[in-house]
Amino acid sequence: MKKSISFQDVLLNQVQIPLKLLESYSSLNLNEKEVMVIIHIHRFLNEQNDFPTPEDLASYLSFGEKECAEILRKLIQRNLIAIEQTENESHQISEAYSLNPLWNTLFKEQEKKPSEKSEDGTIFILFEQEFGRPLSPFEIEMINVWLDEDKIVPSLIKAALRESVLMGKLNFKYIDRILREWKKKGIHSVDEARQASKQFHNRQADKQEEQPKTRDTSFYYNWLEEGE
Repeated sequence: MKKSISFQDVLLNQVQIPLKLLESYSSLNLNEKEVMVIIHIHRFLNEQNDFPTPEDLASYLSFGEKECAEILRKLIQRNLIAIEQTENESHQISEAYSLNPLWNTLFKEQEKKPSEKSEDGTIFILFEQEFGRPLSPFEIEMINVWLDEDKIVPSLIKAALRESVLMGKLNFKYIDRILREWKKKGIHSVDEARQASKQFHNRQADKQEEQPKTRDTSFYYNWLEEGE
C-alpha cells in the first residue's frame, strides 16, 4: 500500500513567495518566464546559494541556460535584481544576487507615471544600439544611478548620449561628465541642453575660423573643459 504524503511534509517543503509578486508582476511588465527565474533565485537564496548560475537555474526550468542568462541580464538592466559584492573575514570577495530592488519596487508607493517608467526602459535599449553591444552590469548600474539617485530625467540622459556621439567620445565617463556639467550649470531640460550645445558648437566654429587652416582641433576639443 502506497504511503500518503503527510501535511507536515507539505509544510516543510515550501518557499514563501510574496503575494504581491503574483498579483502585480504584469504591471512591472514581467512575463511568466521572468517570474519563474525570480522565484528560483529567491529559492536559492533561502537555501544559502547566493549566486546561482544560469545553469543552476535552468536545471529547474523548461527553457535553456542561454535564455535564462538573457533573462537575468534584462532583470539586472531593469533594476529588478542586483548583484552585490561581499567581503568575508579573510578579505575574500564574493558576489550575491539581491532581490531588494524588486521588493522595493513592489511595495513602495509608485511615484512615477506609466509613461516615465516606459521611457526609463527605452534608455537601455538606446544605449545598447549606440554602443553596438549589451551593456555591462557596471554600465547598467551607472544608468540606474543617474535615474534613481541623481534624479535625471530620461530625456536628458538621452540628450547627453547624443552629445557624446556628436563629439565622437562615446563612453560612459564622458556622458557622466556631460550630465554633471549640465547639473552644475542648472540645465534640467532637453531644450536647455540643446541651447547650451548649440552655443558651444557655434563658439567652436568661430574659433575654428580664427585658427590656421592646417589645425582642425574642433573635433577633439572637450567642451566640458571650457573655462578651466
